[in-house]
Amino acid sequence: MPRPILEEFEQLHAAWPDLRQVELLFPDINGILRGKRCTLDEFRALARDGLPFPASGLILDSRGMLVDGLPHGSQDGDPDHPCFPVPGSLLPVPWAQRPLAQVLMGMQQADGRAHVADSRQRLAAVLERFADLGLRPVVAVEFEFYLLEDPQGEQPQLRHGRVPGTMRRAAGPRAYSIEDLQELDGLFDAIRSACDAQRIPAGSVVSEYGAGQFEVNLRHVDDALLACDHAVLLRRLLRGVAAREGLAVTFMAKPFAAADGSGMHVHVSLLDTAGRNVFALRPDDDRSHAAPLRHAIGGMLAALPESQAVFCPNANSYRRIRPGCFAPVAADWGVNHRGVAIRIPVSDAASLRFEHRVAGADCNPYLAVAALLAGVHHGIVQRLEPPPGVPEGAQAGVVASLSRRWEPALDAFDAGRILPGYLGEAFCRLYSTARRFEAEAYHAQVPGLDFDWYLPGI
Repeated sequence: MPRPILEEFEQLHAAWPDLRQVELLFPDINGILRGKRCTLDEFRALARDGLPFPASGLILDSRGMLVDGLPHGSQDGDPDHPCFPVPGSLLPVPWAQRPLAQVLMGMQQADGRAHVADSRQRLAAVLERFADLGLRPVVAVEFEFYLLEDPQGEQPQLRHGRVPGTMRRAAGPRAYSIEDLQELDGLFDAIRSACDAQRIPAGSVVSEYGAGQFEVNLRHVDDALLACDHAVLLRRLLRGVAAREGLAVTFMAKPFAAADGSGMHVHVSLLDTAGRNVFALRPDDDRSHAAPLRHAIGGMLAALPESQAVFCPNANSYRRIRPGCFAPVAADWGVNHRGVAIRIPVSDAASLRFEHRVAGADCNPYLAVAALLAGVHHGIVQRLEPPPGVPEGAQAGVVASLSRRWEPALDAFDAGRILPGYLGEAFCRLYSTARRFEAEAYHAQVPGLDFDWYLPGI
């Protein structure tokens, strides 16, 4: 059990006597961390009594704008709600210029129940459904991201690796380049040290297919909430450490048209009360996979159309969903196949799991994991069988396609019959309203491409 937050705080302060401020971090529905800084005395008080904070602060759009049409904000007087630190999340911020700590915050309603706008607690509600079945998800997250140079410029550029011994930029995507990792030894050493300080279980680092693209893998934990805490805080950490090194990081799903997109891949297995991986239990018939794994896949595929608006939450997200980019384009699955939506990696029985590959690196990890686990639970309870998997070596993407545009995905979300039963109808209405508000604002803009394409002839 986590120690009481005040005990955590006093121990951290004793180890770091120069500490003067604590950052209070609220994950909004976009997965963006909002919040404020407080003094040490203020933190002691809010740890006991709570911090008043408006729900509208959790339902901002990607730009940080208030969303019209919601019962939180201008329509209800924007009241404050009590918020409390999440036990176990009080950590130092090693890349800060001055001694600084951070803590995740959770929002409550006046009666003490979780607030509907708190995405972290939407995941907690889904996990309660698994506990009722005597099951516990084991989760690991992988993030792809791009390093950018000239972060102060109006148009940051991809960071291309250099030819060893020169300042010449290397040509090509540089997939799995050891030289690119060696060139960035200082950056990745700083990232490793920061992860150790924040107890973020980062594992391997890979130079990915896109030039300047990398992937960091988080090790699995048997607490899905903690796994998503790690994911949200890792994104913050990577940005902070890179900035100290004169670089920028983006988790946009498709930041450059000519480069591959960035995904958030989620590995999941299920443990029973005896600690056994139920996906690895012997099948109850002559089929190749155990019933819980088959049913989990069947449920995720059934929920995928209405879940895509969660996995792909903004306009840029859909630029990644296209053939030939190692991103799934259809509701399919397969063993040892990176082109499908749900992949069964090669592993021993104890590590048997699925890898969910649909979400972009720009998603809200709490909501994305909540949505995919909702599909898993639905499939297990309803005993849904999946369609035949894509054979190893065969072409993926030939069955029902994923949406390539934002609005059709939001239409499918609104018509969904699975997610409202897990995330709550009130939250689904809130999420849809907020996402459609941003979609309308985005499409009302006139980009420079309009002039490039249409000005000469129209």
